[in-house]
Amino acid sequence: MFFLESILLGCGLAMDAFSVSLANGLNEKNMRNRKMIGIAGVFAFFQGLMPMIGWICVHTVLQHFQAFEKFIPWIALALLGFIGGKMLIDGIRHKEECESVKLTIGGLLLQGVATSIDALSVGFTIAEYPWQMALVSVLIIGIVTFIICMLGIFLGKVFGTRLADKATIIGGIILILIGIEIFVTGLLGL
Repeated sequence: MFFLESILLGCGLAMDAFSVSLANGLNEKNMRNRKMIGIAGVFAFFQGLMPMIGWICVHTVLQHFQAFEKFIPWIALALLGFIGGKMLIDGIRHKEECESVKLTIGGLLLQGVATSIDALSVGFTIAEYPWQMALVSVLIIGIVTFIICMLGIFLGKVFGTRLADKATIIGGIILILIGIEIFVTGLLGL
């Protein structure tokens, strides 16, 4: 049951990263396999790291983390809104040129943090695990995220060939919508 719960948790957490991966694939239809693996790896790393940080916070500085938790939706909205807005503006400005915006390392790290920051609260759900089980759980979450993000990038690349002239705009809109979704569900406590 532990493994199944960790896999399902990984699937749930990876949906935002999947959508951003899809947008990245849409934006860069000729992306090399090495870059695809790197992007999926960054998302997997952050999706695994954040719950572990949450677990550590529960076991060390719980009162400080609870004060920070209310800002998570705002941070995700700001980061994804900024990245998505930049992509949207770049896509509109370069519409005539059909030029895709290359994903930088800084941009990728921002995406990784923005899509996984809500996973900090997962540390609360695995708080009863001893540290070894928590570590195995976050490794499973990371592996599931990696697989799902690779699928997202691949699908984005496939559809990117058909939507090349609108890919940056679509990718930007997707990122903004993900930020809004994280913000709304965070405020409503869903």
